[in-house]
Amino acid sequence: MHIIQQIVFIILAIAAIYIFSKKVGYLRRNIFLGRDIDLSGDKSERWRKVVLLALGQKKMFKYPLVAFMHFIIYAGFIIINIEVLEIVLDGILGTHRLFLPALGPVYAWLINSFEVLAFGVLAVCVVFLIRRNILPIARFRKKDLAGWPKNDANIILVVEIILMSLFLTMNATDYALQVQEQPGYHQTGPFIISGLLGQLFINMDATTLVAIERTCWWLHIVGIFAFLNYLPYSKHLHIILAFPNTYYSRLKPQGKMVNMPEIQNEVLYAMQPELAPTIMAEGVMKFGAKDAPDLTWKNLLDAYTCTECGRCTAACPANLTGKLLNPRKIMMDTRDRVEEIGKNIDKNGQFVDDGKSLLHDYITAEELRACTTCQACVEECPVSISPLEIINSLRRQLIMEESNAPAEWNTTFSNIENNFAPWKFSPDDRDKWAEEMRGES
Repeated sequence: MHIIQQIVFIILAIAAIYIFSKKVGYLRRNIFLGRDIDLSGDKSERWRKVVLLALGQKKMFKYPLVAFMHFIIYAGFIIINIEVLEIVLDGILGTHRLFLPALGPVYAWLINSFEVLAFGVLAVCVVFLIRRNILPIARFRKKDLAGWPKNDANIILVVEIILMSLFLTMNATDYALQVQEQPGYHQTGPFIISGLLGQLFINMDATTLVAIERTCWWLHIVGIFAFLNYLPYSKHLHIILAFPNTYYSRLKPQGKMVNMPEIQNEVLYAMQPELAPTIMAEGVMKFGAKDAPDLTWKNLLDAYTCTECGRCTAACPANLTGKLLNPRKIMMDTRDRVEEIGKNIDKNGQFVDDGKSLLHDYITAEELRACTTCQACVEECPVSISPLEIINSLRRQLIMEESNAPAEWNTTFSNIENNFAPWKFSPDDRDKWAEEMRGES
């Protein structure tokens, strides 16, 4: 019987890892549909950001209570999964509590720590369910979270509650079997949480206890395999992508916009025509981004990393004044468009024009024009996502490729082009105000 269980477990593990790896390859392909960009500089500063922001969740602690609860879930996810290593090895080798003989007293300390975390995760997930579904928190009530995004968040919280409950019940029935001195159940003594729960099971017959313990064990590990393969379809992919996304985050001052050398040169040549090249470069220059592949791979990584927490939108002054701009929606729309392009490629072997684009079909000009480039969304994001870079790229397309701008903007652009200043004065008349001032004095 044990050998059959081992075979079944190994097949499940291999299938889960294979399916997950295949999906990771799909996501990697989609992310690198974006334009190349070199983000390899200053490795020490990048690792410092990973430690502070991704690992230490520094930005979350602007809101201490929520940050503490989030940290419990985060620590629970990271640390409790160390226990999964023992479960996996037990499943492969047909053993039970493989690490107990080697770790001795340390084993009980570790499992106690896991149980405290598991109980904390369970409690916090209940609180987060209440916050998302009952409390009137504005960023959880936006239209962009309707449907799947809201359901996705709830599914993850419910799954976490189930997994933690299975873990504690498994340990509780294991303890009851230890008390009954059933063979194969090593004496570990009562653990902090499951020791209390175990009192409910002590008087049950051994057959029932073994059935409950084994059922919980199997459901727990199968649930973890299922969770692993659910992640790539969920906003909770940020659990993994937060680390590379933070590593490759912007190191320059946030207020410093990325200029286009081609445009800078045009201004330089207008001021100093003698510097202009006599031979024009071949090819058609593209300005800004119309569709997702026109963005950089870092922009697409940002989109897949988005946690949909809405802190960017809650901080956005344009959104607060009732305008259409919603930085969270910008990221979600970008991810949705990349997914659509990826499916198109998988279906046809290469991308076949579907008549759609990120600009206009997903994100409107009105949304983009509402942005004041104040950097509030970038500053608020816990995992260093920049909706502003996507907004600026799409706005460049609007202005420089489509000449799509309000009349007031076009007047300013025309003045700059003709007069080298935003005002409608000839460059030859620029000093007249000074002469008039001198005349009045």
